[in-house]
This record gives sequence, C-alpha cells and structure tokens, in this order.
Amino acid sequence: MLHLAQPTRTDWALYAVAHRDEILLDHAHCEKKAASTAVGMIFRYEERPELVVPLSQLAREELAHFEEVLERLHERGIPFRRLPAGGYAAGLHQAVRKTEPHRLLDNLLTCALIEARSCERMQLFGQALLPIDPELGRLYSGLLAAEARHFRRYVELAELYFDPSVVQARLAELAIHEAAVIGSVQVEPRLHCG
Repeated sequence: MLHLAQPTRTDWALYAVAHRDEILLDHAHCEKKAASTAVGMIFRYEERPELVVPLSQLAREELAHFEEVLERLHERGIPFRRLPAGGYAAGLHQAVRKTEPHRLLDNLLTCALIEARSCERMQLFGQALLPIDPELGRLYSGLLAAEARHFRRYVELAELYFDPSVVQARLAELAIHEAAVIGSVQVEPRLHCG
C-alpha cells in the first residue's frame, strides 16, 4: 500500500522508544517541514490550480499535527528547539529531476514517500510505546490514518498531470532511492534515520 521498497530495520522501534523525547522533538520539526513544503509547492505551481486547495488542506493538517506534538512536548517539559538537519530529506531530493514537468512529478512522489515512511515508522513506534507509554503510543497510532491519506493524496495529485502508469513506474524508482537513503543516513534519534 505504501510502496516502500525496504521496510524499516527490525530494531528501529526499540531504539526510538529509548529516545522517545528526541523522536518527539524531531517529529514536531517533521510536521512543520511538511506544512512548509506543501505551502511552498502552492507558490511554485500557482499555474496549476488543481494543486492549490488540496495542498492548502494538507498544510493545515500538518500544522495541526505540529501543534499537537508541541503540546505533548510542553506536557513532558521538553523545550521546542532547533535541530540540525538530518540527511534523509536532502538525500531524497537528490533524485528530483531539475526540469519541468518531471520536477513536479518527482516532488509530489518524494513527498508521498516521506509520508509513507512516516506512516510505517509511526505504526512501529506507536505499537512499541503502548505498553510503556500508552498516551504517547495512542498519539502515534492516531496519526497513522492521516499519514497514509497524505501519501495517497500526493500520488493522486501526480495522477492529475501524469498517466497513472508513469506515476507508478516513477514511484517504484524513487522508492528504491528512498530505501537506499534511509539505509545510509546516520542512526540518530530521528523519525527518519537509518
């Protein structure tokens, strides 16, 4: 369903649980970046009106999640602070072609794969947290549907402009690239780390 070429390594959830405060902070940054990316695409592709409302809706939902995670950080006494950029998103964007319309397709599908990986990781994290930190486990379990919906939305937006067979073929190529990136980035307390 999520078109990931490689599942997350089996010990990631245990590592994440051991570093849950840091993962929560990183998650807040991920939601903020996801909202910013959606808004940025609205500005970049103003001549494509079919993108404007769906991306605006997506950005608002990402910001709502950002606020929800900020609230959890506050409840736990964890200050929201700057984090150095991880290598995941930059690594993914290396595969984005530079010329249009291929750039649009690749940007939409890269966003889709980020959402897919987030969905997979949140499911693993939520399941591992439930026995030891039920409140946080429920937060992550509750976000799964939105992450999966965001994945599908980006793919559907790509299919507005490109034949579905072209979209699926490029998604498969980018998924292989995403698997290589997720396997090569440094292991650190991040939602999208190696």
